[in-house]
Amino acid sequence: MFDTLFSRPHALARHYSAPCLESRTSYLSYCKTLGYPRSSLQKIAWVLMVFSQSIDLCKPGRITRVEIEFAVDHRLRFYRRKDAVKESKSSRLLFISTVINWLRFLGHFEESPCKTSFFSDYVEGFVQFMRDERGLSSATIIFRQDEVLRFLSSVSGSKNLFGSISINDVDSYLAHKGRHGWSRRSLRTLADALRSFFRYAHAKGLISNIAEAIEAPPLYAQEGLPFGPTWEQVQQLLTSISGDTIVALRDRAIILLFSVYGLRAGEVSRLQLDDIDWEKDILHITRPKQRCLQQYPLNAEVGNAIARYLKEARPVSKHRALFLTICAPIRPLSAASMTPIVHSRLAALDIELPCRGAHCLRHACARHLLESGHSLKQIGDQLGHRDLETTRIYAKVDLNSLRQVAELDMEDLL
Repeated sequence: MFDTLFSRPHALARHYSAPCLESRTSYLSYCKTLGYPRSSLQKIAWVLMVFSQSIDLCKPGRITRVEIEFAVDHRLRFYRRKDAVKESKSSRLLFISTVINWLRFLGHFEESPCKTSFFSDYVEGFVQFMRDERGLSSATIIFRQDEVLRFLSSVSGSKNLFGSISINDVDSYLAHKGRHGWSRRSLRTLADALRSFFRYAHAKGLISNIAEAIEAPPLYAQEGLPFGPTWEQVQQLLTSISGDTIVALRDRAIILLFSVYGLRAGEVSRLQLDDIDWEKDILHITRPKQRCLQQYPLNAEVGNAIARYLKEARPVSKHRALFLTICAPIRPLSAASMTPIVHSRLAALDIELPCRGAHCLRHACARHLLESGHSLKQIGDQLGHRDLETTRIYAKVDLNSLRQVAELDMEDLL
């Protein structure tokens, strides 16, 4: 391994003569599979070589972070220049994190005990209840878990017992979110999550029944408008993603999936290599809300973009996810990473929209289908809506049809 990283005999001699040769070699091989470039592997090898001479890995028990920090601060230093004696804070942290990752890989690192709060067990039970008894989707469970944890963390400073939480705490928390820019729809979703949790807690006898007292801002049927770019702006966006770089090839494939199929960010991030049937030209999409697998004809432009990404840009990896990160460690691209991709591309074109995230392309797809003459049922099937009422909002933006209604001659009816 070291022969591929270093060429100078004295450097090779240092690495081969340092302690823990086998474990350092195996960890470097592991890092290589994660996509680290040669320059990064050289830095990791240097850190491990220096640290292995500063601490005894053969002693009983695992090594704590405190011991690592002490060893790092008192380690043997090797400098290429005599005047290079200063070390930045970031270099120290990088050194420590590299050592921790190595020891964690070897199973020698003593993980810090997680700080538990008075509400930890309650939230864990709530998650199990949503999963096993309610059968909620993973996305809903994660959202409610995160929001409940945030709320309980905000009141944990003034509460030391779960039963001491009152409706006033909930109202103050919702009001605080409202003052910091949360929309009425977001506040209502948050209130629903908290109401669900406190109903569970009341049924378990953990707290008084405050769930029914939780109030959320009212929403009105079809009150909003779906905001998204026009189809011309979508075409402008796709045209702007040119070039043969890894980022451009990946981003073009992702944005085509959003625009052509109207997929959600989570649905794109969950795509696997096996979800594309190249022989039958079929794209398989996992719909978490419907808990089903939906099939789409593979659009030629989308298929060509994905094929080019796979051939020229996708890193070599053991992961089966379709889209991966560019920088090491190579891992599946998360749903949260999709919005910045779309946002940065739209911002570069100065396309003004209330929201420039990945979801706006879903609205653009629906609007384009509506303007092309597709029915609301067809659009709902394309977007994976369970209820036609969800799709009906797009009828409000069908200006061509509304103009035709306005131009009807009503004289004979008067």
